[in-house]
Amino acid sequence: MTDSLFYSFAALTLTAALLVVVVRNPVNAAVCMLLCILGVAAVFFILDAPFLGVLQTLVYAGAVMVLFVFIILLFDTGGTQREPIRWHSVLLGAATLIIFGSIAWWLVNTPGHLPAERQTIAAAPLAPSSGDPAAFATGAKSYGILLFTKYMLPVQVAGFLLLSAMIGIVNLGKSPAAKRAESRKDGV
Repeated sequence: MTDSLFYSFAALTLTAALLVVVVRNPVNAAVCMLLCILGVAAVFFILDAPFLGVLQTLVYAGAVMVLFVFIILLFDTGGTQREPIRWHSVLLGAATLIIFGSIAWWLVNTPGHLPAERQTIAAAPLAPSSGDPAAFATGAKSYGILLFTKYMLPVQVAGFLLLSAMIGIVNLGKSPAAKRAESRKDGV
């Protein structure tokens, strides 16, 4: 039963990821991306990683997708002229897909690349040891400790970059009439 669920959600995730690239309407592409993210979260749950599944759902399906939808809605995509499909790009993408798919198929089906039987992994501690607070642990508390100590600067830099990208997109999404009105207001 678990194998059939895994393959079903994996197929759903791959199909949704392909549709993100193929669909020409940005709102439909965002919905397909949401479906892809939820499929990855379901695969995490099936693989006994509920913490990662919940994080995937909350952070990506919740916060990031809401940001993407707002950015898409800021742009006026209705009146733009669409470029025709370049068939050499489609052929190049199909050739790349066939090459990487055949390599993945060969790695999975050739003996010796994957272990023949499942290996058990020893349980990790739920909290970091007192001597080394950055030691590996699986509890949410240890992730929080690392997030607010060792990785505080990278998280803040990533947040600043996301904020500056959102401000830039809001500025790009303004209509020319709104930009002219804003410049007149500043000039007076």
